[in-house]
Amino acid sequence: MDAGRTSDTGGLRCLVTGASGYVGGRLVPELLEAGHQVRCVARTPGKLRDYPWSGDVEVVKGDVTDADSIAEALRGIDVAYYLVHALGTGSRFEETDRRAARTFAEQAHSAGVRRIVYLGGLTPRGVPERELSPHLRSRAEVGRIFLDAPVPATVLRAAVVIGSGSASFEMLRYLTERLPVMVTPSWVNTRVQPIGVRDVLRYLVGSATMPDDVDRAFDVGGPDVLTYRDMMLRYADVAGLRRRLIVPVPVLTPRLSSHWVGLVTPVPASIARPLTESLRHEVVCQEHEIARYVPDLPGRPLPFDEALTLALRRVRDAQVITRWSSADLPGAPSDPLPTDPDWAGGSLYEDERKLTVEASREALWKVIEGIGGDNGWYSFPLAWAVRGWLDRFVGGVGLRRGRRDAERLRVGDSLDFWRVEEIEPGRLLRLRAEMRLPGLAWLEMHAEQDDEGRTRYRQRALFHPRGLFGHAYWWSVSPFHAVVFGGMARNITQAAAKGMSAHDKAASEHVIRDPDSGGSVHQ
Repeated sequence: MDAGRTSDTGGLRCLVTGASGYVGGRLVPELLEAGHQVRCVARTPGKLRDYPWSGDVEVVKGDVTDADSIAEALRGIDVAYYLVHALGTGSRFEETDRRAARTFAEQAHSAGVRRIVYLGGLTPRGVPERELSPHLRSRAEVGRIFLDAPVPATVLRAAVVIGSGSASFEMLRYLTERLPVMVTPSWVNTRVQPIGVRDVLRYLVGSATMPDDVDRAFDVGGPDVLTYRDMMLRYADVAGLRRRLIVPVPVLTPRLSSHWVGLVTPVPASIARPLTESLRHEVVCQEHEIARYVPDLPGRPLPFDEALTLALRRVRDAQVITRWSSADLPGAPSDPLPTDPDWAGGSLYEDERKLTVEASREALWKVIEGIGGDNGWYSFPLAWAVRGWLDRFVGGVGLRRGRRDAERLRVGDSLDFWRVEEIEPGRLLRLRAEMRLPGLAWLEMHAEQDDEGRTRYRQRALFHPRGLFGHAYWWSVSPFHAVVFGGMARNITQAAAKGMSAHDKAASEHVIRDPDSGGSVHQ
């Protein structure tokens, strides 16, 4: 993308931060469809390579807390979308958010950016900022930083975003589907104004072309004002479930609520807590002046029930484009990889297994790429379940995140308590562990061909211990590897052989060397 103020097609040059996240991953194709050019900035650019729009955008490496990389990313940009926040990254996320927003605003001004667009949180009127939940307080502060900066800003303030894959939708979905009778915190009676993700995207795209003298915040929400209890009851109705019995009690604190949400839903306590703390406050739009610049269309914004219906349809049709768990979280890019030359991280434990497979590489790869989620992990289900429960108990992600797509994976996808770090279709799947561990862990699955032309499955479990406890952890669990990893390798190869069609079997005739002639014969 060359420096300048407009693209050759007349569209704007837009920078999208958080393009691997829930909203950013959906905004990029909307901007492209509107005729704009898009540059995406990511700490790990490789995570964007498998998105369907990746060939139509420029991807650059950068971090919003690093002034130099952001200055380069903002060069020649007209409109900069700020769609990142440090939610779920630790107790100091407010400081991280503050520092990142100031850096971004300063570099946008230096680069001559015409507008910053920020999606923040809807805050209650009349409540002092110091009394807000840390999550809402941080979102409000970031918005204020952008509005106080020299670059004109559009700050969109939304409450609960309803769309397939959003954290708010996943919380609502799993709480309602899994608990026909609920003893709930008192915040279920707090009024909120949800908004469908399609309307959020429409407002974000429309914000790019606002007049230069617009420098303000806008409340954005759907037409319905509901309590969380109302939303759960209406979800049950839209999803065809029996009416839920909801009994609010005042004794569940935000901390207890977050652990309760973490046990029942795929959203870990580290993210559930700030979300549930925010539900203490009534968040209802006080104005709808966004319509002056992004006019409402017939039937828009979407009513709550219609937004739910669309989200459920995408879930059931396995067409979830992005998920809350796909965000590019801080920390991981600097961690050493198991492919680093000479292993920069020190000790590296390895459990490797190789098995010949009576199946084609294609059939084997289909099993490998389909692992996790509803398909499970092909060995000792109770052991995997217990590990997931223990992880949830200590505040980890557990196994409930599942898969974005039932058949296909892409770099950056969350996969239960793993994340897809590398994928070479038909050859390699590398997963990085995101459960709580005293070290770093990876699981690699390879579909290969041996010297005799036979399909071979190769599996490696790798662990880089952190401290003495990390070493002790590996040796304490290594006696179980034969059951867990050995059983996994056997069951994956058996599933590949069992799943082969007649066509697969014909195509996978393996070649065996004829010891007399030095040639080969087909078996």
